Amino acid sequence: MKKNLSECTTIIVGSKQSADGSLICARSEDFDCQLAKNLELYEDTDCGPTEFVARDSAFRCPLPPKRLGYSAMPGFNLPGHWGSAGFNTAGVGMSSTETIFSSDKALQADPLVENGIAENCVFNIILPYIHTAREGVERLGAMIEQYGSAEGYGVGFIDKNEVWYLETACGHRWLACRMPEDKYFVTGNQSRFRRYDKNDTKNYLAPADLIEFAAAHGLYDPAKGEFDFHEAYSRDEKLDTTYNYPRVWGLQRMFSPAIQNDVTKNTFPVFADAEKPISITDMRHAFRFHYNDTEHDPYLHSNPKEPYRPVSIFRTCQTHIITVRPWLPQAIACVTYMAMGMADLGVFLPYYQGVTSYPKAYTIGTNHSSYDSAYWKFRHVQALGMVDYNRYAPLIHERYLKFEAECDQRQKEMEEQYLKIYETQPIHAQELLQQFSDDLLQRALTVTDELTEELFTRLCMHTQETYLFHGA
Repeated sequence: MKKNLSECTTIIVGSKQSADGSLICARSEDFDCQLAKNLELYEDTDCGPTEFVARDSAFRCPLPPKRLGYSAMPGFNLPGHWGSAGFNTAGVGMSSTETIFSSDKALQADPLVENGIAENCVFNIILPYIHTAREGVERLGAMIEQYGSAEGYGVGFIDKNEVWYLETACGHRWLACRMPEDKYFVTGNQSRFRRYDKNDTKNYLAPADLIEFAAAHGLYDPAKGEFDFHEAYSRDEKLDTTYNYPRVWGLQRMFSPAIQNDVTKNTFPVFADAEKPISITDMRHAFRFHYNDTEHDPYLHSNPKEPYRPVSIFRTCQTHIITVRPWLPQAIACVTYMAMGMADLGVFLPYYQGVTSYPKAYTIGTNHSSYDSAYWKFRHVQALGMVDYNRYAPLIHERYLKFEAECDQRQKEMEEQYLKIYETQPIHAQELLQQFSDDLLQRALTVTDELTEELFTRLCMHTQETYLFHGA
């Protein structure tokens, strides 16, 4: 069987660009439909593991025994590893990782390290040990310089004050940029950064020799002008014109219709201005994007050979939208909206940082369909929908969009109650939040079961119509 690559799409939104002033860091995780995602929660501890031993690579490193509690969503096959996305108990969120690629010339100068930090390691060796987004960049950057990277990746960090995004450059070099408050950022499996001002440490972090190394190894010629990180360290290939560029092009057209770009050229602005403030609803819509209703829509035209790679694809394991609303108490300020499986035929549900458990169905699942697993319940709907997208997708969209709107309203009402009591009745407030989460996540499974039965009923009817062989 051909091995699928872990390839993703990332969107980051600054607080002055979002509709409500929240900070947003989001990513789809595209790998394999059979990689069930199971939710995990860990508590604060002073006696955590003192060594990280990767289960599927050669990487090893020491860890501080004091570890913050955190949430994670690993694949079923690597519990405790490759956490993908979540918050820690300091209110810091993390998304890792976006697969990216360095140029051959950059890798000749500073090769990848086979037993270095791979994508599977990043989340679990960083998030439990940081108290700010910036601290996350500093810890990961220092470890890349010490141990080297085993592959290329981009990583997002978010807290109540700022969002940072780090891109690897080659074996031991990297660049991180602070998200401008009044911009948004889109990337799809490519290094996107260009400008770097080593004197502006408020907005940029990198190894001390990032520019000098590039100049010394023929990756950058100072005589030709300002240093360009992408030009120096990253790559652009023909494949990018159909696989990566179209996603950036399509999402920027969605948020910023006035931007005129050639989809075949990597001239897209790194940080862009949206035509209107970006809401959570807009973000959900963005991650469902597949060149809807155009000649490049593979689902509308039943064309799995469509050259433009959509944002929403069937092999997506999960899509998360990590948000922080700094004006609220941390337990309800930090929310991850996550859809298991394919976002276009999935449902985004809110996971609050302040909860202490999830319904069991969200914590179990393997690479084989099982009706007691939330992941596979959502997959049942998606698989039925893809049997005949144009016939069944409208029903799925209708039911799930209605449910998401209902969730949004219920969240608003619960949060209003929470704010009235959390200072004077903290235990009651915690119980209120936990009960809300349990009820909503369970309700999502009920809605999904009902939708599955409706879809299967319609499929039976349509199959009968196709093979009727009616008598005289």
